[in-house]
Amino acid sequence: MKRKIFYAVMMVMAVMMTACSSDDDFEPDPTRGKTDDLRGEKTVLIYMAGRNDLTAIVGNDFEEIKAGSRKISEKQNLLVFVRQFGDDGMPWLARIKNGEVTDSVSLKDMGVTSSDGLMRASDPVVMEGVLRYAFKHYPASTGDYGLVLWGHGSGWLMMKEVDMPSTRAYGADYGDDEKCKAANAQWINFPTLAEVLRGMPHLKYIMADCCNFMCLENLYELRNVCDYVIGSPAEIPFEGAPYDQIVPDLFANGQFYSNIIDKYYNSIGGFLPLSVVKTSEMKNVAQATRQALLDVKENIGDAYADMTGMIHYYYMDKNTKFRQEYCMFYDAGDFILKHAHEGVYQQWRQALEQAVVDSRMATKWCTDKWWSYVYTDFTVTAEKYHGVSMFVPQDPAKGDYAKYNEDIKQLSWYKVVEQH
Repeated sequence: MKRKIFYAVMMVMAVMMTACSSDDDFEPDPTRGKTDDLRGEKTVLIYMAGRNDLTAIVGNDFEEIKAGSRKISEKQNLLVFVRQFGDDGMPWLARIKNGEVTDSVSLKDMGVTSSDGLMRASDPVVMEGVLRYAFKHYPASTGDYGLVLWGHGSGWLMMKEVDMPSTRAYGADYGDDEKCKAANAQWINFPTLAEVLRGMPHLKYIMADCCNFMCLENLYELRNVCDYVIGSPAEIPFEGAPYDQIVPDLFANGQFYSNIIDKYYNSIGGFLPLSVVKTSEMKNVAQATRQALLDVKENIGDAYADMTGMIHYYYMDKNTKFRQEYCMFYDAGDFILKHAHEGVYQQWRQALEQAVVDSRMATKWCTDKWWSYVYTDFTVTAEKYHGVSMFVPQDPAKGDYAKYNEDIKQLSWYKVVEQH
């Protein structure tokens, strides 16, 4: 009970801090060297939530980031926050220039606190503190900020509270459990993530180097905190993005996102669906989806939608026998294409195409599931693929849908598109 109360108090404090933020909060700290040494034209933070079973690849990606830093201007601020096993409880924030760590600071020295004493990267109090410190001490003179979220992702999915809120979405942190038991992982959900980011400078983009990020539900939550979201609706490969190649593009202008997804896509032989969403269009997508779902409901009545043969981007069941009721994150357009009238689908697609400004299609993708039995129930085609997923409520007597049908109601997206 004490832990729950303490967590609630810390969350209230965090919300109060973010609600009172302004651009003035992110001016350089005059006590930390010369202003010219700290201010860059642009600032990008790569947030590595690696205190989990991804610890083994933190070092490799960090070396890729350092290699990529050799290709950017001295005027750019490339920052990396690292949390992993073996950091002796002292995660740190570092600035990278010309392939080297030029300066770093620990959470303790940043004055960052924690909800439970474990300094989890997924703790909203920790994340708020790290981002606030990073953007305050390394501000962008042009107001151009980018954020890369590195780590685990599970779309919008949530888990019930056990002692502390154990939620799923981004950044699984196992605390001091080096045996990496997933049941002990703490995540940050999307409503909370969006709340943290609302207290930061407006971001040019969020790049998600984690699985299942490109859900319409997630994108709608983030519509007011960044201009673009870059990521995959599916599971991503263990090695993630090729940072030695894409770091310069993280600071580029124009259609920088096209270069990022091109290099990511090509680095793994095209075995990963990717998309880029312009968040200012998400309100229109939500309204168009609501209208499309009204048409779907008229077509199918009170029955649950038949999802047979549709593209799905994640499979929850751990058994060796494929069961459709454990498919998650269906391709949004594939669903509407099948169940709505043609004219309604075309209107919806027009709204989506204004939001999805670029994408790459894959007919299969790298996954930790066994592709030959989990993903053989559908075929990816240009007509069926839309680059974003959406949850479709199903019979609560099957799989885990009783829980998911209720959990989805916590998302802002549901409040807009629900049919009540």
